Amino acid sequence: MSAEKKQVATAHGKCAVTGREWADHDLVPLAALRPALARRLKTDHPDLAPTDRIGHDVVDRYRAKYVEELLSDEKGELNEIERRVAESLASNERLVHNIENTFSEKRTLGERLADNLASFGGSWSFILSFGAVLVVWIVINAVQGQTGAFDPYPFILLNLVLSTLAALQAPVIMMSQKRQETKDRVRSLNDYQINLKAELEIRHLHEKLDHLINNQWQRLAEIQQLQLELMNERRS
Repeated sequence: MSAEKKQVATAHGKCAVTGREWADHDLVPLAALRPALARRLKTDHPDLAPTDRIGHDVVDRYRAKYVEELLSDEKGELNEIERRVAESLASNERLVHNIENTFSEKRTLGERLADNLASFGGSWSFILSFGAVLVVWIVINAVQGQTGAFDPYPFILLNLVLSTLAALQAPVIMMSQKRQETKDRVRSLNDYQINLKAELEIRHLHEKLDHLINNQWQRLAEIQQLQLELMNERRS
């Protein structure tokens, strides 16, 4: 019994297109492929029969060609993103990426400082702490008067500090926003690839379901025909 199981587990077959030997689980019957893909194979290899089995490398290659032709018919010339989607669909490659981790790993020291300063500058902690500094500054100079204050009214030194802070804060915030825009653009491109792949997968799934339903109706019609013939034979 164990010898029979071992023989079944190591069963092999040949690809009807390339003649290469594969394990049974790596071979797909032509009739099991989606109709459009089977027609594409039959066009290039007219001698193929529905029971012939095809290696997964040939199936992946023709699946990529079919997706590229489908996208070309709908959108004209393919761009790099759509070609990558076609290849990922053929090879079952995942397109989902964690954009946040990718950008966090690639940040330089200056970009980290810009992000942290922009994050702190737009928080309530900065507003409250900076407001407290202003209040203390004004109160101290107002109490000491015009002669003893280090920055008497109208607080020229304070205005200089505020102007310098605003001049430095603006480019830092712009640097952080520029990185955020780049991140959003990469995220939108990734979403577009995922949505395009999902749309193609759903379309292929509908096509395969229609093919299976048509085959089931044909089989049911054949079974009905056989039953009618048997009934006619018994009556006669």
